[in-house]
Amino acid sequence: MNTKTRTLVYMAFLVALNIVLSRLLSMRISIGGVEGIRIGLGGLPIILAGIGLGPWQGGIVGAVADIIGYMINPMGAYAPHFTLSAFLTGFIPGAVTRYIFNNQNRLWHLVVAVLMGELVTNVLLVPYFLNSLFGLPIKATIIPQIASVLIQTPFYAYLISLMLQFRVLEPSSAAVGRKR
Repeated sequence: MNTKTRTLVYMAFLVALNIVLSRLLSMRISIGGVEGIRIGLGGLPIILAGIGLGPWQGGIVGAVADIIGYMINPMGAYAPHFTLSAFLTGFIPGAVTRYIFNNQNRLWHLVVAVLMGELVTNVLLVPYFLNSLFGLPIKATIIPQIASVLIQTPFYAYLISLMLQFRVLEPSSAAVGRKR
């Protein structure tokens, strides 16, 4: 299978996995009648795509998963702000591991990369967007988001390190010797 085709298939699988994990198998906490916090493993496939496939691929997985997830399970009017946040959830960890840590996927590198992405998206952007769109106080959303990030970041980093160790996103051995 062509490398580009394989990458596209991985991306499609991770989009589907994100939709299942974030829309169906996550816990939603409402603040002021609006979904303020979502706790679950929904961000894992997006971050894995960014670190394992590349920052742009991770961003695309995040954005496409957000748009399709909204089409399947809409929660109010569509807000492209959250699509940007989903894009950055995959892009930032991928860019940090690729350009700052030169693809060295040690556990602490992964913790820093995931933490940087989660801080920008979940701690800064999401509370700001919830405040500007729905008038939710930033203090009401930022404190639970910080707690969520502190719990999820090492867990995500550990799971991603295991997946990279087992070469989950690597080409199969049949494709390694082929000329492309």
